[in-house]
Amino acid sequence: MLKKVLTAATAAVLIGSLAACGGEDSVASSEAGGSSDTITMGFAQVGAESGWRTANTKSIQESAKAAGIELKFSDAQQKQENQIKAIRSYIQQKVDVIAFSPVVETGWDSVLQEAKRAKIPVILTDRAVDSEDETLYETFIGSDFVEEGKKAGEWLVQEVGTAETNVVELQGTTGAAPANDRRDGFEEAVSGSPNIKVIASQTGDFTRSGGKEVMEAFLKSNPDIDVVYAHNDDMGLGAIEAIEAAGKVPGQDIKIITVDAVKDGMQALADGKINFIVECSPLLGDQLMDAAQKVLAGEEVEKRIVTEETTFTQEQAVEALPTRKY
Repeated sequence: MLKKVLTAATAAVLIGSLAACGGEDSVASSEAGGSSDTITMGFAQVGAESGWRTANTKSIQESAKAAGIELKFSDAQQKQENQIKAIRSYIQQKVDVIAFSPVVETGWDSVLQEAKRAKIPVILTDRAVDSEDETLYETFIGSDFVEEGKKAGEWLVQEVGTAETNVVELQGTTGAAPANDRRDGFEEAVSGSPNIKVIASQTGDFTRSGGKEVMEAFLKSNPDIDVVYAHNDDMGLGAIEAIEAAGKVPGQDIKIITVDAVKDGMQALADGKINFIVECSPLLGDQLMDAAQKVLAGEEVEKRIVTEETTFTQEQAVEALPTRKY
């Protein structure tokens, strides 16, 4: 009889231990600021369309591991429906917090309302959503894309002075926040210089192959191109391939401005094939984990957390490359 009682007691302890490792019990404990439970984060990534995105994913994975946060990761392959499906899956799994980098700006209210009803906080990284209801997410961590576009345009205005300048623009994914904002910021910066004209603009979808393909078409239809403004390094690198194939010298015959400052882009800048790069840091992992921990502990976080970034000329790229982390 004593043996049966001990066995039952042991089983009860075991069941209690298992219940404390997940499910609603762990969520409640996390919200109360308990340190014994592991935080579970569901992260829905845009995809792996560029070197920047690869570095961003690595930063999030490494930071989660260092913070002791269990990361459930999904790759949306640049499709909004895949991200929505992933977020709904995270809601069903009752994760503690959801984070994602939206493929496009609009169309998120319904799924974010579902997360809100489930009392699962949402953090936006890298890209924002266009919603009138800011209670659907806790904070947005990322770059100021409009400012990045302005920096690109301001450099061009200073570089060309009053010379007549024809610009072609390689835009990011249609409808994506960085594409919209980098376009608007650039337009604002050059608006006071009537000698600078954007003669063609088309999406290269943030990919190297897309940048190459669009640039090939631009070169065929626009013989007098002075400058390429690419919304990211990868499209700029694709443009370089197209320019060289056309028998022209990138960085000389056609100047190139890009955004991101990943290693491949920085190397092209150091080599003189790109002329100017505006930095957009992908290393958001530490800030994301810190924000998640604060939110779940009931601490207040800023609604907008802007990452600090700079710009690079050729000389600065040569100096920075040896210690570049991405």
